[in-house]
Parts: sequence; structure tokens; C-alpha cells
Amino acid sequence: MKNIYLLLITCLVAFSAGSQQTVSLEDCYLWARENYPGLKQSGLLIEISQLTQENYQVSNLPVIHLNGQATYQSDVTKVEIPVPSITMPEIPKDQYKLYVEARQNIWDGGISRTLVKLEEAALKTGLSQLETELYQLKDQVNDAFFTALLLKNQQKIIDRQSEVLKEKLNQVESAIRNGVLEESNKWMIEAEILTLDQQRGKAEAGFHAAISVLSLITGKTMDNSVQLMYSDVMLLEDKLLARPELDLFKNRIDQLNARTYLLEKQRYPKIFGFGQAGYGRPGLNMLNTEFDSFYLVGIGLNWNIWDFRKTQREKQGIILQQQMLSAQEETFRRNISLLLARIKSSVDEISSAIEKDKKIAGLRKMVATATGSKLRNGTVTPADYLRDLNAETIALLSLENHKIQLEEAKIKYNTLKGN
Repeated sequence: MKNIYLLLITCLVAFSAGSQQTVSLEDCYLWARENYPGLKQSGLLIEISQLTQENYQVSNLPVIHLNGQATYQSDVTKVEIPVPSITMPEIPKDQYKLYVEARQNIWDGGISRTLVKLEEAALKTGLSQLETELYQLKDQVNDAFFTALLLKNQQKIIDRQSEVLKEKLNQVESAIRNGVLEESNKWMIEAEILTLDQQRGKAEAGFHAAISVLSLITGKTMDNSVQLMYSDVMLLEDKLLARPELDLFKNRIDQLNARTYLLEKQRYPKIFGFGQAGYGRPGLNMLNTEFDSFYLVGIGLNWNIWDFRKTQREKQGIILQQQMLSAQEETFRRNISLLLARIKSSVDEISSAIEKDKKIAGLRKMVATATGSKLRNGTVTPADYLRDLNAETIALLSLENHKIQLEEAKIKYNTLKGN
């Protein structure tokens, strides 16, 4: 029976460990992107752009209208000169007409093709803007993810020190029973254990808050048992800047270039064909008073030969907008370079601090161990031991926190650079 209980306990522990949720930083990036409401705009932007381009493309197809009218006019054309033996017909004042009218662009100066290219440029700009918004999610994920890691790490160190104190409490209680130490020594350790429990509670609450933020960003439910993982990364100093904002600047400038090209095309002459076919009274022969069919075909030209330099001023305005975008891009690159320099300096500083933390933590551990032995022998007070143990705890916290902060700084550096 005892063996069965042990087997059941082993299975429960294994099941608990197997069911523990493990989440990587890359998973959070992917989930945050998929969960972002604005991502739906991507498909909508593409669909809208396709419809608009199709409309531009059919602009070269014939335009056909069915027209009809019935009119009564106060006067009509009359022939006042008498012609012997000929009676001139009188044109009726009520007139009727029903006809089909068609118009076909023969050459529109390339406007329809240019409009398609302009719409393609606008689509790229819209998608780049969306990609810029999506990329900013990485910063939100990084902040929540590493905040949670730091607080979870703090909990682990506090738990470790609590176990040490509880073990030391047992030793002190044994010494009290043997008359070596006074009972006040026990109270001091118990108070310190409660203080650690209080600190752990704050760390746990902060961890829960960070996990809640991460769950909200990613759309994935995570609880306090989740295990956060990340891969060690190299600082990508040699990589070129590859931020989505740079594509956005480029696409906006391309869109302005397409607008300039459209302005030029609008000044070109347009050639079109047209025709009418219908039935009415009178037809094309105004002297025929009977209903008659008619048709006409022709070719036309439309050319705005002078626009009082309106196009030139619009082009100049586009050039100024391009200069503004270039200045904004230069400012953006400069600000990114400054931030990268600060993070690189922080990486170097943290790396140096870690080496010192390792030495300090090792020394503090030896001091706390030695003081613990003296406490057991009654040669030091619990206050002395607690002071040294707290110093060891602070050193361990500093070391572990710096390790996580180093990885966070490197990831933020690479994220800021766009890699």
C-alpha cells in the first residue's frame, strides 16, 4: 500500500511539472502580433486598394449612357424667304429624343496607369504604417516580459533565504532548549522570516501584474505558475538599421513621386472617340417633321494648355513635403543612434557589474556561512547573522537581476535596431 501511495504521488508531481506552462519571448512576439486588433486592417487595406485599382483600370473601357428627353420650346427655326412652288415644312415646337451615347478614351495621357501606380504606392504606405505600429508591440512585450522575470527571480532568492532562515531557526530553538541561547534570539529570526514573506508577497503581486499585462498584449491566458524563457542573444552592432519606420519614410516619398508624375500626366492632351444612336423628332434633319432614327460618330481632343502655373506650384509643394520627410528621417536616425549608444553603454556597465557581483556574492556567502556557524556556537548574536545574511541576499539579488537586465538590454538594443 505504501508503494502505491508513493507511485500516485510521483505521478501527480510528474503531471504537475508536465502541465506547467512554458512561454518564450519569441512566442510573445508572435502572439502579440496576431492579437493586435489593427492587424485586420492589413487585409482591408489590400482589398480596398484592389477595388480602387480595378476602377482605374476600367476607365479606358467605353462609357455608355442611355438618354431621353421631351421638350417644348417657344420658337423654332423658320425659313422666311418665299420659294415659288415649294412649301417649307414647319418644325414642331414639341420635340422628343431617346438615344444611346458612348464615349471611348483613345489616349488619356497615361493618367489611368499613373493612378494605379499611385494607389499601389498608397497601399505600401498604409501597410508600412501598420507594420510600424505592430513593431512597437515588441517594446511593450519586452517591458512586461522582463519585469515579470525580475520579480520571479526575486521570489526565488527570497524563498532560498527563507529556507536558510528556517533551518537556522531550528538550530536556534535547539540551542534555546539546551540553555545556550535566549528566546529573544528566536524572535529576531522569526521577525526576519515574516519580513521576507512580506517582501515575497510584494514581488508576487508585481509578477502577477506583469503577467496580466503580458496576457492582455498577447491574448493568451497566463497564471503565476508560467515559466518565462528567452534565448541568449548577441549584440548586433554590425547590422544595419532595419526599422519599419525607414520603409514608411521611403514609401511616403515614393507616393509623393507618384503624385508628381500624375500632375505631369494631367497636363497632357486627351483624345477620345464618341458616338450617338437614337430615335426622335426631329432627327438630325431639322426639316423632317416625322420621327426618325439617327446616329453620329466623332473624335475629340481635350487639352488644358494653360493652368496659370497651378501644376508648377503643386509640384513645388510636393518637393517641400519630400524635404520635410527627409528631415524627419534624418532626425529619426539620429535619435535611434543616440538611444543605441545609451543602451550599449548600459550593456557595458551591466557586464562589468556582473563580474563584481559574482565576487561580492561569493564573499558575502562565505561571511554569512561563517557567522551562521558562530551563531550556532553562541559567539555572535542573531542580529549579526541576519545582517550578514541580508547582505548575501542583496548581493545575490543584484547578481541575478543584473544577468536578466543584461539580456534585456541586449534584446532592446537589437529590437531598437530592427533586427
